[in-house]
Amino acid sequence: MSATTVPIPSPEQLKLIERGRSVIPGGVCSSTRFNQAWGRPVYASRAKGSRFWDIDGNEFLDMSMSHGAALLGHGPDCLRDVFDKVWELGLMCSLDGPYHIELAEQLCEIVPCAERIRFTGSGSEATLHALRLCRAVSGRDKIIRFHGHFHGYHEFTFIGGHPPADQLDAKPPYRESAGIPKALAELIITAEYNDLDALERLVKQHKHEAGTILIEPVDYNCGAIPPEPGFLEGARRLANEHGLILFFDEIQSFAKKSPGGAQQDFGVTPDICTIGKSLGAGLPLSAIAGKAELMDRFKPVGDVAHSGTFNAPLPSILAGLAFVRAIRTPEFWQHIHSLSDRLGRGLNDISQRSPIPCRFQTHGSRFGLTFGTREPVKNYRDSLCHRREVMLEFCRQTTARGIYFHDYGGGPCHHGFSTAHNAADIDKVLQVVADSLNAMAVR
Repeated sequence: MSATTVPIPSPEQLKLIERGRSVIPGGVCSSTRFNQAWGRPVYASRAKGSRFWDIDGNEFLDMSMSHGAALLGHGPDCLRDVFDKVWELGLMCSLDGPYHIELAEQLCEIVPCAERIRFTGSGSEATLHALRLCRAVSGRDKIIRFHGHFHGYHEFTFIGGHPPADQLDAKPPYRESAGIPKALAELIITAEYNDLDALERLVKQHKHEAGTILIEPVDYNCGAIPPEPGFLEGARRLANEHGLILFFDEIQSFAKKSPGGAQQDFGVTPDICTIGKSLGAGLPLSAIAGKAELMDRFKPVGDVAHSGTFNAPLPSILAGLAFVRAIRTPEFWQHIHSLSDRLGRGLNDISQRSPIPCRFQTHGSRFGLTFGTREPVKNYRDSLCHRREVMLEFCRQTTARGIYFHDYGGGPCHHGFSTAHNAADIDKVLQVVADSLNAMAVR
């Protein structure tokens, strides 16, 4: 399959790329921002609503939306009000106030497991501190986590999530980056998602040393894999029976289909969760939410450290309040569900007719795409059929037609829309996806 041409960079853009590479590794501030489909970074000049423009002025309908963080669209009007308020009050870091308490109160009302809240910046920070808390409360260092799930880039969890096929059963589990000590891999016990019998065996085998079951309820990072009926309920039962903490990582799944996240969607309440991504309406904000008896182990009430200069700066907190106000309105979810239904039906129809085997799976405002099968993808092993080179060509094809799908290195990851998208945008996406797949079949 020969590659489709992506936008040819201008001489000015090429100079900027070289400037970037001379001072920033790869010219990007996050490794995945180097677009392997394009063979270079994607440098943007501006973004608004459902679109962004690269520095050469090319316009793209965005189906990444900052990996789900821009659920209100790029540059929503509410952020102008936020920045005006910050200018009025002063840019405060390392000081809490009434707005922090108000946002925590609101989250305790909408997130089922939330009785206490602690704010962080990134999702990686949230899972790192939450796992420290879980280990302190349980008194056991090991955690049970699932292949295919993503919980941030820190050493506690960047182990055993996305191993090569020949490393699925590695002992200790596969480390996903150079620089992660082997000793930390000894603290990770890996399981296959949606296999309740296997999970039960692991829990019984390791209950003396494993204190936490860590789950991404919707595995967006492997093609948006939902839990099979009964799986989350079974995990809840096993945690109760054997004294483990049930931890839902909802950094991505929070507010994608309902205000309370996947725990509301599927009716299973964990002991603790992390939420984020879209929480700050495009500004960096995540949170740890959980039962009071767990959360009160954080200092100064308890003995678990959690602090940081940039935990919950005022702009992010005010943006979080604006976001929560939006998701507590019926109109928000009417729009999300209308677009999700329209997109899901269209993608399923395209999948059935596509000359190239592919599978779309949708949950709320985001969906996954797996090449190499038309069958439901239920776990990480199922996703290993995915063809990365086909995904990269798909991204090039859609780019050539004005739709931006982030490449994720060719992986079966996730894409989605925002409230700034409309029905016409979704129809355009469906047409471009169909045209791109047809074009790929004849190349």
